[in-house]
Amino acid sequence: MLRPALLAVSRSARTRALVEATPLTRPVVDRFVAGAALDDAIRATRELVAGGCHVTVDHLGEDVADARDADATVDAYLRLLATVRDAGLADRAEVSVKLSAVGQFLPRDGEKIALDNARRICEAAAAAGTTVTLDMEDHTTTDATLGILRDLRVDFPWVGAVLQAYLRRTEGDCRDLATAGSRVRLCKGAYREPASVAFQRRHEVDASYVRCLKVLMRGPGYPMVASHDPRLVAIAEHLAGDAGREPGSYEFQMLHGVRPREQRRIAARGHTMRVYLPYGDAWYGYFMRRLAERPANVVFFLRSLAGTG
Repeated sequence: MLRPALLAVSRSARTRALVEATPLTRPVVDRFVAGAALDDAIRATRELVAGGCHVTVDHLGEDVADARDADATVDAYLRLLATVRDAGLADRAEVSVKLSAVGQFLPRDGEKIALDNARRICEAAAAAGTTVTLDMEDHTTTDATLGILRDLRVDFPWVGAVLQAYLRRTEGDCRDLATAGSRVRLCKGAYREPASVAFQRRHEVDASYVRCLKVLMRGPGYPMVASHDPRLVAIAEHLAGDAGREPGSYEFQMLHGVRPREQRRIAARGHTMRVYLPYGDAWYGYFMRRLAERPANVVFFLRSLAGTG
């Protein structure tokens, strides 16, 4: 019951105002978010790289309703990519982009604006010597996001896709995307979805994740295993071995602030371990979805607010 409630309030403006106004919230948010400024993101990226990890950086923001906000997001990514290049981090750090943050939901020509803006970010990434992954949002955007992905891959074949195992369609999408050179991040999914399109029970989602992972590991693409579940991480290694894959032909991904010791351990074993590193002021929706994913995150949050964390 807790997860649906948290996902529901993740889009509540009233709850957002209350949480953002609570002084004790910020230290808890800092566990999952690098900070508000670009310098914070670069500092955290350097620390993660020094610990043996790779990074994908997300400038937080979603559901923009004004073209000026979309332009501001693009400008933030251009500055981020230029700084990553100048800091000598491009071989270890890429960026993740939500299409709704660059104009997908604008009332007029939103899809075209999002495609044009994503192309600008991809051009900057290519100039910097790194890559881009398109984040996936709720199920209503899946077809549009995959359509923009196909358009971008004409000129930038390295653009990464994200698929969510809790959606009933995803095994088929994995088959479509398990092609040579295709980078695909497989995650469980973090939005509130109806039973008509998404599995609701944890064991169903886990079973779907394994089925999807089998498809990706057996294909000629580059799977990106996004999970904090030790059992799924172990299954991924087993499937990679069965498929004859060597470390470096796939990677693991985890969120900043979640199981950092395990992240370093995986990297120390010779695997590519990429940390999803968000930064920026628009942290509320992202933060609430992190709470919804794991009960331990909620306990950590409540203890911190009580002063016992």
